[in-house]
Amino acid sequence: MMMELRFSLNISREQALRYYQGTAKVVMVTAETGQKLQFPAEHLRPFIDQKGIWGQFSIQFDKDNKLIGLNRI
Repeated sequence: MMMELRFSLNISREQALRYYQGTAKVVMVTAETGQKLQFPAEHLRPFIDQKGIWGQFSIQFDKDNKLIGLNRI
């Protein structure tokens, strides 16, 4: 059984570099449902651009809360 939650991010370029370089290991966000999420920061690397990290995202995870996928929507 797969679960999916959505959340928004607006992270500056300087902050995003911490995720890219690995100095920040974990991302904590609040989903649209109000649930708090925590996942490894390495999953944000593909979404970093010159502005940082921005937009709406969808995260999928299994019944054991293992991350299956992260997509910008």
